[in-house]
Amino acid sequence: MFKRVDRLQIDLPRPKHPDPESAGAIQELLGGRFGEMSTLNNYMFQSFNFRSKKKLRPFYELIASITAEEMGHVELVANTINVCLDGSIGNGSTNPDDTPLRDALGMGNKFNFILGGQNSVPADSAGKAWTGDNVFSSGNLVDDLLHNFYLECGARTHKMRVYQMTDNEAARELTGYLLVRGSVHAVAYAKALEEVTGVNMMKMLPVPSLDNSKFDYAKKYEDEGSHLKLYRFSDDDYQLLDRIWNGPAPIGPAGELEVVDGIPEGGEIPDLQQVPEEFAPGFDEEQFRELSRRLKYEAGM
Repeated sequence: MFKRVDRLQIDLPRPKHPDPESAGAIQELLGGRFGEMSTLNNYMFQSFNFRSKKKLRPFYELIASITAEEMGHVELVANTINVCLDGSIGNGSTNPDDTPLRDALGMGNKFNFILGGQNSVPADSAGKAWTGDNVFSSGNLVDDLLHNFYLECGARTHKMRVYQMTDNEAARELTGYLLVRGSVHAVAYAKALEEVTGVNMMKMLPVPSLDNSKFDYAKKYEDEGSHLKLYRFSDDDYQLLDRIWNGPAPIGPAGELEVVDGIPEGGEIPDLQQVPEEFAPGFDEEQFRELSRRLKYEAGM
């Protein structure tokens, strides 16, 4: 089962103004072939379908725990897109005849404004919907681990490219963090493959070869030791991760790899503004007050 915590894995900066162009680029990191929806669903179905769980327990636990982290990555990327789209992009009018969404006409990611109410959608940067065709779950442990290693390397390439496309602070906070955490997963799968096959996959890392320390927003997470940590994302289960995740860090600053109980400390989930011209969420101030009064909760008004 999954247990949900109402926090993001990190704190996200809030852009002062909407940045739809950056949001459109980040969509690739959500619903692209190498996006977080792909890493999540690959590992999730592999963990569901894993055979001989007891006999191969450490490898099952590795894929299962990374699955849980990827669920949070999907949430984090979606929220980054949302904060980049937060606020009015046009004249702010609530009169539809004033064409308040005119500026969206010139944007390549119109899907964020039409399919979504200025929010993330399960699609890539071109608006192509994410598909289960991106999921690989062969049932063969080595095959699946090799695929996962490749998937993390491909995902890293796309994060590096998006990082270089935009100086948006939220986008860079996201990509810097994911560069470090994705490297953790690539190392984990490399170590698992070496345990099974004897092949030292670590010699290939990092792919691409540019080190995380060259990215300021990634370097700060490595300086904090995030590259050393593999989280269990569980209260009591997945106790055998240290059979694989152990020893000195093969990439990044020196240190010993460690399995961390529970989850990251995380940060607050953004409370997005109303966008009346998008009918999102579709309530006026009086309706908010009425719902708050009737259901007896604090609406923050």
